[in-house]
Amino acid sequence: MYHKAYGIIETLAPLHVGASAGEETGNLNLIFRDQFTQTGIIPGSSIRGRFRADMHMNREEWLEKQLEAVNELPEVEEKPLSYFESLEKAWFTHQLQQHNVSLPENYTGMSPSDQLKELRNIVSLFNRKNPSTNQIKVDPVVDENYWYGHHAVTGREDGGTTEALVKFEYASLLWLPVFCPGQPVVWVSCPRLLQRYKLVTGMPTDTPVPAPYTVDPGLTPRSEEQKQKVLFFNLGFLTVKPTADFTNWIPPGTGLKKENLVVVGDNDIAMIHDMALYRQSRVKLADEQKKVEGGAFFNVEALPEGSVMVFPVALKQPGWKPFGEGQTTEELYFGGLESIGFGHCTVTLGGEY
Repeated sequence: MYHKAYGIIETLAPLHVGASAGEETGNLNLIFRDQFTQTGIIPGSSIRGRFRADMHMNREEWLEKQLEAVNELPEVEEKPLSYFESLEKAWFTHQLQQHNVSLPENYTGMSPSDQLKELRNIVSLFNRKNPSTNQIKVDPVVDENYWYGHHAVTGREDGGTTEALVKFEYASLLWLPVFCPGQPVVWVSCPRLLQRYKLVTGMPTDTPVPAPYTVDPGLTPRSEEQKQKVLFFNLGFLTVKPTADFTNWIPPGTGLKKENLVVVGDNDIAMIHDMALYRQSRVKLADEQKKVEGGAFFNVEALPEGSVMVFPVALKQPGWKPFGEGQTTEELYFGGLESIGFGHCTVTLGGEY
């Protein structure tokens, strides 16, 4: 039985998760899309990678503190080891000394990378011999290998991989901001996307999903003289009925207002989605001349700022605290092009975790 949790993503900048430069025909770098609604998604592997990378940094800080406390912090990284690997090597060495575990005679003649591999093998063997007590291990709160599974290890017969305790599914779009000429920005969704949100967050099964082409009665119409409420998209006019109450469909941690929410049909969401995407043309200039380098012109598309997404999380055991004790919200970066302002998001966790 899994503990069910979920995450709400709100984009603070355009979000591009998809093809890299030059991978698409015509140099248009598309985002990943859901096969049915054709709306943007973030694959579960991308979400897992982001959480894993952040916890990896937390483990590095934890190792620094442990080594500082015993005055064993390495002063200079040992090439070809990274700084993190140098920390790990120093910590393993100290822990083995504390448990009176001797190193092999040929240890000093090994290269730094081979020494680290040997230390890992010795620690693994020591832990197998001490399954319940005196194990050499990192605090599980900051151990990405404990929660997200151990990566493959070169030289291990089984690859060293382990099953993850936290399992991520893809993030689907929930509310998409769309510009309507002459009106405020509205956030658009459709019954299929709302139904997934309902299942992921564990809403009561008898909660009705808003019908297509409905809005909150508080939506400002295009003209006060209109008897019906009309939205004007680039694809034309859209008549909607002010009959729905969207209070239950505003995720926690977002600043959405129910009077700005619109539900359209499943058959219209793909076209509205493509109309609302953020698009940017990018070039690479030649090193010595102010002109475009050959083949270095491409376009990128992204979900716009203000998009809201939801993803399910399944946990084999509780105690997962990716943002720290008592923290439910954190700012993270997803996707590519982070260096030019893409991917900045807030993530809010809910459910059992």
